[in-house]
Order: sequence, then structure tokens, then C-alpha cells
Amino acid sequence: MEEIQEHQSQSIGKDDGDEIVVEQAAGVLGDPLQHGDFPPKVDSAVEILQEKVTKQVVKEGHGQKPSKYATCFLHYRAWTESTQHKFEDTWHEQRPFEMVLGKEKKEMAGLAVGVSSMNAGERALLHVGWELGYGKEGSFSFPNVPPMADIIYEVELIGFDEVREGKARGDMTAEERIGAADRRKMDGNSFFKDEKLEEAMQQYEMAIAYLGDDFMFQLFGKYRDMALAVKNPCHLNMAACLIKLKRHEEAIAQCTIALAEDENNAKALFRRGKARAELGQTDAAREDFLKARKHAPEDKAITRELRLLDEHDKAVYKKQKEIYKGIFGPPPQPKPKPANLLTRMWQWLTLICQWLLSLIYRLFKRERRKAD
Repeated sequence: MEEIQEHQSQSIGKDDGDEIVVEQAAGVLGDPLQHGDFPPKVDSAVEILQEKVTKQVVKEGHGQKPSKYATCFLHYRAWTESTQHKFEDTWHEQRPFEMVLGKEKKEMAGLAVGVSSMNAGERALLHVGWELGYGKEGSFSFPNVPPMADIIYEVELIGFDEVREGKARGDMTAEERIGAADRRKMDGNSFFKDEKLEEAMQQYEMAIAYLGDDFMFQLFGKYRDMALAVKNPCHLNMAACLIKLKRHEEAIAQCTIALAEDENNAKALFRRGKARAELGQTDAAREDFLKARKHAPEDKAITRELRLLDEHDKAVYKKQKEIYKGIFGPPPQPKPKPANLLTRMWQWLTLICQWLLSLIYRLFKRERRKAD
């Protein structure tokens, strides 16, 4: 792989295109429109691709369509049409599916027809007849598909590589896979600089797909270092895109993957802290920022985020203090009700009676003293 020399970023918190591009060299994480337990409702026109395959576009893509023997990277969900039972979901597994058009498995023939009609970034709903799916016998292992089951696919084409001989990842050498991933990363950086965040994430996810866990487990020494020098920046760059798109939980997940390889990565700690702060997880965000500052003590962005957290906590404390003061403060004293006329007359008569009785008592005592 041709060595690419670049400079380190000067600021962990810098959120612009240059910051991403200067990561060390060496999909969209497809967010389905609905929760995914059932096929999405789509109102677009139905396109007949083959007698047993129809397509409805959920989201338009861009660029060209893949040709035969192109290596395609996609996410999909699959349901049996009659029971609406979901039997596969690559979004849930967080691992894109790789398909070489023209070399797909027999049960994937209908899915391949749909994918070959799609542009990169396109999401579609496919209806596939059982003849181009799991056939008359179905599948009783994994996935579990009944016999003669028509299938519904929600599929997103992340992107594809036009390789003339249809060379899949498993047939590449380590250098070829790392090189292909690095080219995808650099393409993603270019999209990011142009503020094309969705397209950038597509490239980063394709790069990560070349460096999957099964491949990484086989690498040691310099090859593992070369692969991590591509893979980790892709996760961090995806996190930067996701933060800009306010998809903070996904950004946290990307940073956590990078931290699993390098627990002291200041950029990963900073970006995870930033995403956590946006979600109101202030204690966890502060912990990340403090760890990041330990490894990058001069970074002003970390200091700024910690100051913002302190200001937020003070504002919350002040508001809570006012609320609790109203709840636990001294109870308000009831105002005396104005007395009515009858009450006042009764009070006056009582006072006059008391005065008369007192006067009579004094006169009685005086007359008694005179008699003695």
C-alpha cells in the first residue's frame, strides 16, 4: 500500500473538514426509517424489475448503478411476506453485507436483482417471489425461512467497488484490503470537506467493511498497526459526521469502538463526551472530557467543554433550589378575614357588659367598706 504522509490534527475539538482530513492515514450507518420490526410503509411507485421482483424507492441514491461482478456493500432487513416474520437484520448486527453481483448465493438471487437496479445510497423496498429466494424447500437452519415463502427486503446500497474480476474481500491479500479501505477513507474525507456528510459516512462504512472483526483477528504486528491506522480514524470521522447530524447515540457507539482498541485516544474520548453532553449525560460526559484532558492537557476545546458543563450544572442547581424552596419553604400565613357588622356589634356589647360588671363590683365594695 502506498504510504500516505499527513499531519496530526492540532485541535481535538476542531469541527471542520480539515480536522477530519488530517487524521492519520495508513454507511451511511443506515438508520432505517422505522423501528424495523415490520416492513416500512412506502407510497412510491412500484417498479417491476423481473416477473418475481418489484421495487419501491424509499430514499433516492446518487451516482451510477453497480455492474456485474461489482462488490456491493449493503444493509438489509428481510421478512416473510405472509407472516411478517423478520428473519435477518444487518442493521441490528451493525455489519454490512457483502455481495458480488453475478456470484451471489442462490437464495440471494432476488435480492441481487434489486441491488443491481440501485444507486449508491439508495434505499428501497423489494418484494421477491419464493422462486428467487429460499425456494420450494425453504431453510430450516439459519435463517429460518418457511417453504415457498415470498420475501420482503428493506435494503440500502451503501456503495460498491467496480472490480472487473469480481474479487471479494476474502480473496484479497492483507495489503489489498487495507489499501482499499484507505482509499475509501480518503474519499470520505473529501466528501466531508464538501459537507456531504451522508456520502462521507457511506465511504467510511465501506472502509470499515474491508477491516471487519474476522479480518482483524488474523492480523499481527505491522499489518495490524496498518489496519488500525485506517479503521480507527474511520470510526472517529463517522462520529464527527453523526454529531453534526445530531445522531448522538450512534456517535457514542462509534467512539466506543475506537476506544476498545485505544482506551487513551483523546479524540474518541472528546467526541464521545460531546455526544453524551448533548444527550444530557453530564456525569459521563465530564468523565470522558477529564480523561481526554489527561492525554491532551493543552487542548482548548476540552477546557471549553468542561467549562460549559460547569455552567450547565450551576444553572440546573439554581433552578432546582428555587423549585425546592417553593416546595419546602414556610407555609404562607392565612390573611385575617374582615369581620362583618353583627360580629362587631357582639364584640362591642361584650365589652360594655364587662365594663358594667366591673363598675358594679367596685361600687359594691365601696358601700360595704362604708357600712363597716
